[in-house]
Amino acid sequence: MGAYDTEIDGIAVAERAALVREIDADGAWAEDPVWREAFAEVPRHLFVPYYYVAGRGGYERRWGESPDPAARERWVRGAYEDVPLATRLRDGELLSSSSQPSLMARMLVALRVEDGDRVLEVGAGTGYNAALLAHRLGDDDLVTTIDLEPEITESARQHLAAAGHRPPVVTGDGARGVPERAPFDRIIATCALPTVPRAWLAQCRPGARVLTPLATGLLALTVRDAEHAEGRFLPSAAFFVPLRGEGRAEPEEVSLTGLPARAREQEPFRFLLALTRGALDPLQAHALWEREGEPDRGRYGVTVDGEHAWAWLDDPGGPHRWALP
Repeated sequence: MGAYDTEIDGIAVAERAALVREIDADGAWAEDPVWREAFAEVPRHLFVPYYYVAGRGGYERRWGESPDPAARERWVRGAYEDVPLATRLRDGELLSSSSQPSLMARMLVALRVEDGDRVLEVGAGTGYNAALLAHRLGDDDLVTTIDLEPEITESARQHLAAAGHRPPVVTGDGARGVPERAPFDRIIATCALPTVPRAWLAQCRPGARVLTPLATGLLALTVRDAEHAEGRFLPSAAFFVPLRGEGRAEPEEVSLTGLPARAREQEPFRFLLALTRGALDPLQAHALWEREGEPDRGRYGVTVDGEHAWAWLDDPGGPHRWALP
């Protein structure tokens, strides 16, 4: 018996409706309710034919084609939980995941997509986010998605086709964008980056919006032209798998020795540490954080001006500015 039998499909419909109600109750779509229909219609389980759940003895693989009916039911119910799902591992390292649906909903609302927009997604993952965008826009050709790993793009292509969508899925370095599909009105990244890739701005129309994870936050930029963009962080935290590509290196762990226990546990302070890595040491960052009234993410922003980019607190031209790569 295949995974997509009548019983599994019935469970999927019920679980998807429950997920939509859960996200709805949280207010994620309040600013743009049109996304509710996309989440209600696009079947997430088609994009995660298997995934891994962390347990005491390592990762448990849940598989939609399991011969055990109970295992198939666990798989489909898990596919509609409001949690991120690990979809690719290599030597115990997480390479790719399907993001938490409520976070995806908030990001898509924050992207402020309008009818007719051309959208680039950096980080194809399972293809689920690209399917939501294609459903919202009603035109697969308005959506382009890119990922570095050929296995990831091939599986995303298959998942999208299974769900009835065929947007261009490109294999390549997301930091370089997809110039042959430009210009874009919106760019959304679903992987963490150390800075804003300048290639993205050059591939955007003036007035385009870029939403990208940076330093455990979500940065929303407005593009002025090919060399200039500016914007602020959204208030919420966001943790994503880092973008992989040429010259990408994992940042070294920062020692928190000597900092008060309360500061070490505060998410907004850890965000400041990540944002100012290499510019402020932890003690300097802590002094600034206390002096400025323990600012949350919404008070920070980023400016890109040609080859220079910097993060800032409160004011792009103010005293608290830190260079980005």
